[in-house]
Amino acid sequence: MSNTEQAVPASVAVIGGGTMGAGIVQQFLTAGASVVLVEATEEAAAAGRERVAAGLDKARERGKIEGEPGAYLAALSTVDSAEKIPAGTGLVVEAVPEKPELKIAVLTAAEAAVDEDTVLASNTSSLSVTELAAALKRPARFLGTHFFNPVPASKLVEIVTAPETDPAVLESVRGWVGALGKAEIVVRDAPGFATSRLGVALGLEAIRMVEEEVASPADIDTAMELGYRHPMGPLKLTDLVGLDVRLAIAEHLAGELGDRFAPPELLRRKVAEGKLGRKSGAGFHDWNEE
Repeated sequence: MSNTEQAVPASVAVIGGGTMGAGIVQQFLTAGASVVLVEATEEAAAAGRERVAAGLDKARERGKIEGEPGAYLAALSTVDSAEKIPAGTGLVVEAVPEKPELKIAVLTAAEAAVDEDTVLASNTSSLSVTELAAALKRPARFLGTHFFNPVPASKLVEIVTAPETDPAVLESVRGWVGALGKAEIVVRDAPGFATSRLGVALGLEAIRMVEEEVASPADIDTAMELGYRHPMGPLKLTDLVGLDVRLAIAEHLAGELGDRFAPPELLRRKVAEGKLGRKSGAGFHDWNEE
């Protein structure tokens, strides 16, 4: 980890105001940056702003921020396309869904709008940073910044470098992560990086254990929570991530790394049945009482 902290850029743009994007916006606002949120419609922009406001309210209630949430929100503005990101923006973080063509489209549009020294980053959790960089005119200014959900509470940012990433850009981003109050790890671009690869491997094995009737989902989770001090068991985490999301990542890793990441049939069956985890009310656990 870097021992050097620095101030975050004065101006930051975040493309995508979903759960992850809103959390990233909140982090930069509370670190003192002015933030531009990019969303395609007024409705999506309003929803993103509401997520940020709710996060700031919660942070205030927990004593995590000083001052009123409204003071931070005053530094948040919205635009409806990446082409409208202000030229002087210091950092652009893309946080749109995990679709390569979509990420490339917004990143190339952002690159055309901003200055040559602006840093571009993707919040991807599994896609190749090298392939995304190949679509850019200035790949040396690009890397991956994999934040974790919920962003304000998570302590880690996984920084992923492509072969052409400028070492000076990496050092700047490490400093910005420190200024956000987070720790960083630096990972060379590889399928699943470090966190997704290890997390999915554990989750898939836990699913196989349920499939083989080794133990119940609750007992498997308890084993890891109490035996290994994991804050959350692998099956509960799978439910929170979404079984459909975990299946897609497993299929991607299986294609890149082989059969050890082949999705268990139980995972496929649950997804086909619409049992996607917390968002659907049931996965490996019952969430209907939440």
